Amino acid sequence: MLKSDAAPAPKTPSAPETNPALGNTKRTQLRTGFLGQREEVSVEPATAEERTPIEQTPSQDVTPAPNPTQPAHPAGEIELKLLVDADRMADFSAAPVISANARNKGTRKRLKSVYYDTPERALRRAGLSLRVRQSGTRFVQTVKTEVADDPLRRGEWEASVPSLAPDFALAMPFIPDKLRGHLDAQPLEAVFSADVHRHTRIVDLPSGTVEVAFDQGGLSAGGRSMPVSEIELELKSGSPSAIYEIALRLAEHGTVKPSIRSKSARGFDLAGDLPPSARRPRKLRLDPSVTLDEAFATILRACFLHLLQSLPAAEDGRNPEGVHQLRVSLRRLRSALDLMRSVGALSHVDALRSEAKWLAQGLSAARDWDVFQLATLPAIAKACPSVAGFDALGRVAAQRQAEAYRRARNALDDRRCAVFLIGLGGWIETRGWRNGVAPEDLGRLAEPAVNFAQRVLSEQYAKVLKRGRRFKSLTVDELHRLRLATKRLRYLSEFLLPLYEDRKSARKFARRLAGLQEELGVFNDMAVTASLLDGLGSEDRDSAIAAAAIAGWQARASIGVQQGLQDSWRDFTAARVPWSRQGQQS
Repeated sequence: MLKSDAAPAPKTPSAPETNPALGNTKRTQLRTGFLGQREEVSVEPATAEERTPIEQTPSQDVTPAPNPTQPAHPAGEIELKLLVDADRMADFSAAPVISANARNKGTRKRLKSVYYDTPERALRRAGLSLRVRQSGTRFVQTVKTEVADDPLRRGEWEASVPSLAPDFALAMPFIPDKLRGHLDAQPLEAVFSADVHRHTRIVDLPSGTVEVAFDQGGLSAGGRSMPVSEIELELKSGSPSAIYEIALRLAEHGTVKPSIRSKSARGFDLAGDLPPSARRPRKLRLDPSVTLDEAFATILRACFLHLLQSLPAAEDGRNPEGVHQLRVSLRRLRSALDLMRSVGALSHVDALRSEAKWLAQGLSAARDWDVFQLATLPAIAKACPSVAGFDALGRVAAQRQAEAYRRARNALDDRRCAVFLIGLGGWIETRGWRNGVAPEDLGRLAEPAVNFAQRVLSEQYAKVLKRGRRFKSLTVDELHRLRLATKRLRYLSEFLLPLYEDRKSARKFARRLAGLQEELGVFNDMAVTASLLDGLGSEDRDSAIAAAAIAGWQARASIGVQQGLQDSWRDFTAARVPWSRQGQQS
């Protein structure tokens, strides 16, 4: 485990609320929102008797922290991070958009940080991080917490400490009660360290003022290390469009990659020698009274969040779930953009949808070969031990898989990808869809989203029923069109059924819809396998035998799939739709 030059961590106290050190510390609360949107609250010292709970961000499962005052209008901040090549950092610092608009040459600091956790990573598993940072002669301890339904939003609290060693007594007020007892029995240890040189400049544009921080250095854990080379853009005043204007101008100057992956996440993965994780999309939460405009913002932010979360794992390539979740995020985004077409003709929506489709196409082959290599091939090889050639076929498939991943990385490294992501983020942050709606349609954005949901879901449900008419006699092509219609209904349901969350019919309908899509997906996977096998077995005789065995196995298996499809279709069509009058009573 990483050894630091810090003194041993102090023993966890049993009653931190009474620690007098809390009364001698100035704290700062940072609440981070979409793309790093933050609200900063400076808190003056208070005695133990004067302390009252700090206001937490929504859904934050954290014990209330001391805070005697709150400003009437906390300052809102928006922050975007760009990953860049280390050897290009000086070029980005001298880019015209920076040099022509910066107030001065800025300030330079060296930031040395140590991140702590228990041997079992109890803090990380609870969505917490504990860091001590040195800047000059000052040491600052920081606790960060994730919000359950939005990893982009965090609570952050700072306290001065005398050295790089953590003072856990200062952190305990922010630790959930259920975790405190567990931490009493486990000492903290240094997990990894960060050593970063930061060059900060203030850039003034007509649209706003942005603080630009150029960070370059590295993370280290044990014998492993990882470079850090990133640019952080933080809005100080004006319109959020200023951040995205700078980001797009920097993208013209060189390769940049928008990212929400923190140094903490990278450091813990480095310490554990783990690939970046790839999460499934979080379940949406929509109040039934929400307006259509707010619903659009929530849906698009969720899609964009899922996309950005999936990027690191997809780029890394060691975790196949990365490419899979990135493709899912792009399909969900395209469905969300299609949803917005119902309000009016939105040309920019079409442009964004086209870029999402381009990026998804660059990933498709990698995902298809992942499924073949990790699921199809080993399952059939195990079921057919007497058939020779599966190993040879696997080697040929591995070459095709590697080629597909190279194409996927080329797409992700393309400047077109960065421009798409930055443009999408700026469009969502500034709610650019309002600019594309005709004046006579703007009023619809202020209407209840539930009215819109009822119409849209009904229309797509009717399309699915129409595509599935005379289900038992559907051809392969007709089943494919039914699958696409069902997939669209699935995404629309994920977006809009939270408006009917309190109804049993909504949960039942979602389960049966998911079951139907899964069965249709299995049937589609067989068609994809057939296309992959076309020509794959021609490399040698053994691989040709194995390829023929897979084709025969799946042809036989499709008979059982047909029956499963029929059962799923029957269950789905029997489910009560939650947006109907009958569903409202469920």
